[in-house]
Amino acid sequence: MNIGQSIGVFDSGYGGLTVFKSIVEKLPQYNYIYLGDNARAPYGDHSYETIYQYTLECVEWLFAQGCPLVILACNTASAKALRSIQQKVLPLKYPNHRVLGVIRPTAEIVGDFSTHKTIGVMGTRGTVNSLSYPMEIAKFFPEVKVLQQSCPMWVPLIENNEHLNPGADYFVKKYLEELLAQDADIDCILLACTHYPLMIPKLQALLPEGIRLLGQTDIVADSLDAYLKKHPEIAVKIAKDGMRHFYTSGDTEVFDKHASIFFGAEISSEQMHLQI
Repeated sequence: MNIGQSIGVFDSGYGGLTVFKSIVEKLPQYNYIYLGDNARAPYGDHSYETIYQYTLECVEWLFAQGCPLVILACNTASAKALRSIQQKVLPLKYPNHRVLGVIRPTAEIVGDFSTHKTIGVMGTRGTVNSLSYPMEIAKFFPEVKVLQQSCPMWVPLIENNEHLNPGADYFVKKYLEELLAQDADIDCILLACTHYPLMIPKLQALLPEGIRLLGQTDIVADSLDAYLKKHPEIAVKIAKDGMRHFYTSGDTEVFDKHASIFFGAEISSEQMHLQI
């Protein structure tokens, strides 16, 4: 169903809803379509080729729904698919459409939060193995040292709503200690997965004093606001009725139940079927 010109927000599942929540709070006037590819989630352990193909299919579906601008609210998709879509697909097939990610806006400012110029990045295996954050941060802060830690158990814990329970402590401490053991100068930790903001209360309780915890949700929302102001030719295309539509490639009942944890409000989704 085409509901007119909207901003598309895509994630492999639920995590992007934390970003979407901040975007809606920052820019409530716009129309939005959120798409979670839950039937094929998680993306983190898939190959580059698979992640690229899945992401492209979902982006093209959002284009077909009337979204001239799509935000990849997913670190794995941003790391492994965004550049190829921007450079190879948009110029040839969709010259009037735009796709943005979450890595570059974060890399542009993250260095300002570290006094010791030593940053820890916690993410999925896919994001960590892509080396996207060390490479992007180096463009803006070449003097900053970046250490990474993959946290493969965090997404399953969060999606099963077990992340704040005592049973999650082992894996929270394990990955945190493994990261901090890499360099004693780490004074800023970037949560490079859109699921991880839900871990913040537990992480703050376990984090040594003097280490700052940085999420992405407000960073991405502020970056989108700045982008639309800088590109009025894109902003003028987006309807301003404050409409929000949610879609999932998975089971809608399951999606709605879990999505409320991430979005902070009850939602009602529709199922989409990829026909690309």
